[in-house]
Amino acid sequence: MNVVTTVIKSRHSVRKFRPDRIDRTAIADAIECARHAPTAKNVQPWLFGIVVEKAALKAIADLTDNGKFIADAAACFAVFGEKNEKYYLEDCCAATENLILALQAHGVGSCWVAGEKKGYAEAVRILLGVPDAYTLVSLVPAGLPADITIAPKKELKKVLFTERFKKE
Repeated sequence: MNVVTTVIKSRHSVRKFRPDRIDRTAIADAIECARHAPTAKNVQPWLFGIVVEKAALKAIADLTDNGKFIADAAACFAVFGEKNEKYYLEDCCAATENLILALQAHGVGSCWVAGEKKGYAEAVRILLGVPDAYTLVSLVPAGLPADITIAPKKELKKVLFTERFKKE
């Protein structure tokens, strides 16, 4: 295994955080990695926000249906996409994954909280003052893990086929 695959395989969703702040270097590096994500035709249709104020974190958490733990995170990254760009969703999902993996490489836990197609997406956009040309794709609460729950993954043979799928 190399360092990249080790980071990928060690990443798990974290929903319980210690009260410590995240190192600014880790935040800056994670954003740099997000903006270096692959993007169709190099459009780069993203806008990244970082929220660290406790009142704002709570306000975002209160808007979500499955992200109440955002209130306890040290930071929450918000990934928005230009909704008039054809591949904004794919591009912003790639950026979100880069962000999450970069945070993991710095020892910062996170959890992908859906934004796309969620009823609260518009409310979060308005709360953060993001222009109407953008739509929320994802929220990524992050912090130093207080607790990690590792969900089991399906066996490889249940999720892989070679050449053509054969029902067994």
